[in-house]
Formats: sequence, structure tokens, C-alpha cells
Amino acid sequence: MDGTDPICPLCGRPIPPHARQSRHHLIPQLRGGKGGPVVLLHQICHNEIHSVLTETELARDYHTIEALRAHPPLAKFIRWLARKDPAFHAPTVGNHRKARKRR
Repeated sequence: MDGTDPICPLCGRPIPPHARQSRHHLIPQLRGGKGGPVVLLHQICHNEIHSVLTETELARDYHTIEALRAHPPLAKFIRWLARKDPAFHAPTVGNHRKARKRR
């Protein structure tokens, strides 16, 4: 390795070693993705994905980084996050799926 930090494919920011991070199965394990493609994300990015989308939605329509980045609420989140330090983390507040369904 050349010493550079990996890049989060969702937000495009570096993932420094001290930043909270996790691996995301592009197809959820419970929906046939066990052993499938996995990407390293900032923990805040991973939390937001699962706050916005169900496992079924992820498996059916959002199993690529491109599709995730194009999802309107995630695109808005990515724009907001772009101004933050690469190691920034904040708890994901609430389940955005519930708020979306009430509208």
C-alpha cells in the first residue's frame, strides 16, 4: 500500500485510519448477498444508507454505488457531508424510512 487512505465510494472523501468505518454488502446478506461484493464506507455513510433504505430496496434497486449516490435523500446527505472533515461522525438520528412513509 502506498500510504494513502482509502476513498469512501459513497461520499468520495478519504477514510483515515482513525475514522469510524465499516463494510457494506451491496446486496444485503439476508437477500442473497452473502459472499457478494462489499465496499468500505465511513460509518456515518453506512448508517445513512440503512436509515433511508430497506434491505429489500437495497437488494432490488440500490445494489450499486451509482444507484445509491443517485437516490435523492442520499444525494442530499452526500452534499451535506462533503463539507465535513473525513473523520467526522455523528449519530444517525431516527429512521428516515418511517418519516418518508408518513408523507
